[in-house]
Amino acid sequence: MEYQEILFEEKEGYAILTFNKPDKLNALSERMKREIEDAIRVVDERETIRGLIITGAGRGFMAGTDLSEINPDRSAEETKEMSLHGQALMNKLEELGKPVVAAVNGYALGGGTELALACDLRVAGEKAVFGVPETDLGVAPCYGGTQRLARLCGAGVAKDLLFTARKIRADEALKIGLANRVFPQDRLMEETENLMKSIVKNGPCALKACKYLVDRGLDMRFADGLEYEAELNGRLGATEDSREGIKAFFEKRPPVFRGK
Repeated sequence: MEYQEILFEEKEGYAILTFNKPDKLNALSERMKREIEDAIRVVDERETIRGLIITGAGRGFMAGTDLSEINPDRSAEETKEMSLHGQALMNKLEELGKPVVAAVNGYALGGGTELALACDLRVAGEKAVFGVPETDLGVAPCYGGTQRLARLCGAGVAKDLLFTARKIRADEALKIGLANRVFPQDRLMEETENLMKSIVKNGPCALKACKYLVDRGLDMRFADGLEYEAELNGRLGATEDSREGIKAFFEKRPPVFRGK
């Protein structure tokens, strides 16, 4: 697929997806949704890519949905279909079996915060701004934001941000657990890439297992989560990567993981 609204760059062990509509603060259009979906497919299928960084060009990470594409007279069914389509995209990102890090470089509003919530980690530059301000338009977040925000930061925090439609800066996002780390603005990408390098040097099979154990375990009873943990560890113990990791430890050398 030819990309017009995103940039996609593969580096050694990981890829960088950049929203590339700086004149519109990278507002999420239907075209961009399709391009992001295709990029997720590429990351999923390409074994040389073990992790994904997502960021935005210019002053914005993603300033919500492109409102110029929304018909104010749309029907309830049309709105529901738009919501389901957006949720499906966020689900694909969340369910990607490789670590995804959002490097939030600026405004992440509405769909921007919702997309960041679908990533595994969120690191922010000092100028980052988060928010789910849809209520000031008379609507609610519809790409999973109400569900993911409450699960990540707690119901009280989610209701505060949703009810007031207020926007928060990086330092507050870090305090409430929405951001994992905050970096100086001019070092955001350098530090994010260093973080990703520290992740992708580890075993791909183990990373995938850890991601699924945390994400799926949240929806399980504790005892079922423990059983799932034991089951996946049993599978990991039979992988080539597991044998390589132990062998490298005793040989006092870095392991060479192959994702098998």
